[in-house]
Amino acid sequence: MAERLTWCEVSREALQDNLAEFRRLVGPRCRLAPVVKANAYGHGLEIAARVFAEAGADALCVHDLWEAGRVRAAGLSLPVVVLGPLFPEQAAEAVALGGIEPTVQDAALVEALERAGEASRAPIGVFLKFESGTNRQGLRLPESLDLARRVASGRWVRLLGLSMHFADIEDTTDHTFARGQMARFLEAVEALRREGLDLPIRSAGNSAATILWPEAHLDMVRVGIGAYGMWPSTETFVAAALTHRERVALRPALTWKTRVAQVKDVPAGEFVGYGRTYRTTHPTRIAVLPVGYYDGYDRGVSNMAYVLVRGRRAQVRGRVCMNLIMVDVTDVPGVGPGDEVVLLGPDGEEAITSERFAQWAGTINYEVTTRIAESVPRVLVG
Repeated sequence: MAERLTWCEVSREALQDNLAEFRRLVGPRCRLAPVVKANAYGHGLEIAARVFAEAGADALCVHDLWEAGRVRAAGLSLPVVVLGPLFPEQAAEAVALGGIEPTVQDAALVEALERAGEASRAPIGVFLKFESGTNRQGLRLPESLDLARRVASGRWVRLLGLSMHFADIEDTTDHTFARGQMARFLEAVEALRREGLDLPIRSAGNSAATILWPEAHLDMVRVGIGAYGMWPSTETFVAAALTHRERVALRPALTWKTRVAQVKDVPAGEFVGYGRTYRTTHPTRIAVLPVGYYDGYDRGVSNMAYVLVRGRRAQVRGRVCMNLIMVDVTDVPGVGPGDEVVLLGPDGEEAITSERFAQWAGTINYEVTTRIAESVPRVLVG
């Protein structure tokens, strides 16, 4: 099979170091469960899952059962927490995969899991998601109590724990609302325990909470973006700098690359690309790169972004096309077809961070990496 024209390199050492950093923060007794949903935030689900498993992850988190199946197909047997929806018709598959820990939202799903567990003679553990103020997934306390009682009344489904998700801990350095969410969550834990409902695992910590608050570690943390070496936000970075006596070190793991397909000389006064959005003001050398918005290179960065060629910046000229972009290499000597180009990541003393790319695109670093198309190969390096 022919090689793709663009690819991502994923650093094994960076993933290992990031997981080790979170293990240092939470200690050996807390269940460390990196999140590999959304193609491991663009890093390649199977690649990241294997590295995290080898590096000592206690469990992995995914969004849906399809992703859980990919973890199992990769030959990994550690527990897999399904954070997103699961439907009753998927219950038998969830039980058959083994070690799957769904988040349940209604009695119909619990009953389907109970029937599937009985048919297979295989128990399955589940989480309840508590609604603490995000109003996304989750159940308020009365519904949580009702569903927990239903789980406890069965034989094959057992309650593993209660989880929650913060609404704005990443968006501000004022964590008043997040503190309130945490308090409501702990109150819900105590309410369930007063009912005699065992909760072995309390889980509240995402990347930001895990970095900022030791009290949010509880029994399990679900570390997403931080496991890939990206900070959840500038606000989290600032808050961490203010609260930590020692620096939290995260290493970005992904570098996105392509190669120069063609170099051409464009006279002064000519247009480059669709819509004639860029016009040269002097004789210009343009390199054509075989990557575009089909591959996840955001069209919104047209005429704003730059790439790195031979360790030097080369500005994007004209609109990002479906499969091509054009960059100005006038001031980069000796560029020719086949030269390697960095679209995201380091090259020499320069680097294009996901945060910088997000500023160009008017979005967040999460979206920059997760939108790199799954058709773009991920290659583990190091």
